[in-house]
Amino acid sequence: MDADAAVGDTSSARPTIRVAVVMEREAQPNRWEDWRFRLVDVVPDEPGFGRQARVLRDDGQVLRSLHPGFVLQLFRDEGEGYHLNLTSGSPVWFVMWRVDDDDPSRARPEAVSLSYNEAGRWLDAQERVDNVPLAPDTVAWLQAYTDAHYRPEPKKRRRPASFLPPDQRE
Repeated sequence: MDADAAVGDTSSARPTIRVAVVMEREAQPNRWEDWRFRLVDVVPDEPGFGRQARVLRDDGQVLRSLHPGFVLQLFRDEGEGYHLNLTSGSPVWFVMWRVDDDDPSRARPEAVSLSYNEAGRWLDAQERVDNVPLAPDTVAWLQAYTDAHYRPEPKKRRRPASFLPPDQRE
């Protein structure tokens, strides 16, 4: 994703990216489930996508839908979460999604984040959270923001246990 093309107001102190979420629904994947939902991708939101969710493909077994209109803003107080995502080895988009209470054959994404900590809070609240890999240019954009606004706390020296002889201390 070209982060610069997707950024809203560049004069803003809070960087923003507009994205759309691609979800997939599989009908009766096994005898215990009527439906299985899966996050497929997070893509740049384009004007041609409109504002409403739409079906991209439906072959009767698998339905793929596009959910545009998500605005992701970076916040300084989420710096640790961005840092943890970037240093995980595989930076990802986190998408929180829900099954429709009135129609269990429908699911919709509710929120998108790049913060590991925010995704953890969603999971703690018993929400469904999936992830997909970040594109290299989005990783670079997030890394630049994190480098500018976050400093990890220095590790504190652990003091040895004074009751142990020096040769038995870790």
